[in-house]
Amino acid sequence: MREALRSGQPLHKLILARGMTPSVRRELISLARRQGVPVQEVARARFDTLAPGAAHQGVLAVAAEQAYVAVEELLTAEGSPLVLVLNEIQDPHNLGAILRTAEAAGCTGAVISTRRAAGVTPAVVKASAGAVGYLRVARVTNIAQTLRFFKENGFWVVGADPGGDRLYWEADLQGPLVLVIGGEDRGLGRVVRGECDHLVRVPMYGRVGSLNASVAAALLVYEAVRQRSGRK
Repeated sequence: MREALRSGQPLHKLILARGMTPSVRRELISLARRQGVPVQEVARARFDTLAPGAAHQGVLAVAAEQAYVAVEELLTAEGSPLVLVLNEIQDPHNLGAILRTAEAAGCTGAVISTRRAAGVTPAVVKASAGAVGYLRVARVTNIAQTLRFFKENGFWVVGADPGGDRLYWEADLQGPLVLVIGGEDRGLGRVVRGECDHLVRVPMYGRVGSLNASVAAALLVYEAVRQRSGRK
């Protein structure tokens, strides 16, 4: 909750349960006032009816609609832009984890789909530990067309795919780059796969056929970070 307030994430209201630790209460109220977010305090019994069964710790935020950015805003960044494009990620926890990784690694931003995919909902915000408040996220109707747009503007597009022709650490992940991660059910999909300049794979030595999308995203993103830092 502190990260949501500090990052300026749009919130309609902050609800606090009476009887919480005074120092925590003062900090949350101070942060909320700084962001212009109204604060309401309610009795603990009333609060529990607002968040039944949740590990709320006496704090509840009513989130405003996520403000998405235009894809054009992701074209420029200090150094070489690194953009994560997510094709039909449907699980909010997966999406939140991926966006948390993208923010932690210093990615320029992320692109998600409006079709057959999770949006930036309160569940995603929670799963990201508030990281989405610091990360620029664009939402588009056509991922393949968006990839073409990035290529026309000088980006290389690299997709994660089990059938990739090289291991992910063998690919050149420097320069303006888009990393594409496929959804839980269909992966990249035929059309999106066809828009990628290169396909890379994560080696699998066990009996499981593939990795969770958030784990695959973390591996590729941090390999790109490693290459860009010049470390071996």
